[in-house]
Amino acid sequence: MSRRGNGEGSIYRDGDRWIGALYVRDHLGRTVKRKFTGRSRKEVAARLAAAKEAADRHLPVGDPKLTTGAFLDQWLRDSAAPALRPRTHESYAMIVRVHLKPAIGHIPLLKLSPADVQAYMASKRADGLSARTTQYHHSVLRRALHIAEAWGAVPRNVARLATPPRVERGEVSPFTPEQARSFLQAVRGDRLAALYTVAIVMGLRQGELLGLRWDDVDFERTALSIRHTLQKVGGEFQLAETKTAKSRRTLAMPAPVVAALRSHRSRQAEERLWLGPAWQGEAMGLVFTDEAGDPMSDSRLRKAFARIVKEAGLPKQRFHDLRHAAATYMLTQGVPLRVAMEVLGHSQIHVTANTYSHVMPELKREAAERVGGLLFGS
Repeated sequence: MSRRGNGEGSIYRDGDRWIGALYVRDHLGRTVKRKFTGRSRKEVAARLAAAKEAADRHLPVGDPKLTTGAFLDQWLRDSAAPALRPRTHESYAMIVRVHLKPAIGHIPLLKLSPADVQAYMASKRADGLSARTTQYHHSVLRRALHIAEAWGAVPRNVARLATPPRVERGEVSPFTPEQARSFLQAVRGDRLAALYTVAIVMGLRQGELLGLRWDDVDFERTALSIRHTLQKVGGEFQLAETKTAKSRRTLAMPAPVVAALRSHRSRQAEERLWLGPAWQGEAMGLVFTDEAGDPMSDSRLRKAFARIVKEAGLPKQRFHDLRHAAATYMLTQGVPLRVAMEVLGHSQIHVTANTYSHVMPELKREAAERVGGLLFGS
């Protein structure tokens, strides 16, 4: 056995392999003994030197026995849970449990490579997952390994070195103004007419609409405050924080929206009176509920919307396309991009510009014609 000074570790031979040992600080701050094995003394000496260098710089040294799956569980519990919204955490946990751990959970975290991550994404695409979903899996793993790198459990984030699949941006084809008028005509008398009106005029996200409370509606100031989003976590509805800080906003309501919400409030009061003690809407005070006052599920709203669109003979749309329609109308009516960004609650202006790039050619042409008219007359 070759011995070294105190704190320098040791290297010795055990049969046909070499072993190096060193006391270091792990990613949890504990002093532990790390062993490194290899086929040659040179290989083990290099690994021992790297660990010694990390220890000298007061950096934690990763645990060779820690598997990727065990770390992902620790990350979900200690890092992700306190930082994420409940529904997002639930989504991350599902991806870890159903996809990541069965595929790569057995690999020691220190041995996980960019090639392993790339192979994982390729296998998911081969299994039929969409490019967007596979990209989301990669994002979850990259976020987890970022924490592993920060904790010193790994020397680098290997997910950052893998290339996720490219996601083709879908074409945005919202209702034309004429179709929108036909849609609004079709929803007249529907118990959710006000919801559709707010959606297509003000561009709220679906969760923001379903999370609106009457306390958020100021009829006197004709203002609408977006403070929450409705989420279903563990089978229970709850009001969560908005998607981003920019999503928390107060918007002016145009007269048609004010009228629609006043009418809706009267209708809801009649439903509450009719049901009496069976009415369930007092606790949350939501603007848009089902007939019993309970929160409305995403799926029920989507089905109701699809039925109205079909019966009206309009082109097939997703509910989210009402938000696209509102944004398109704002931009084509000359609303500045930054104002549209703030109305929509986007966190950055490039999100608005990229999402609604289909409107830009028309706006550029209009800008050119206005400048031409200013300089040369028209």
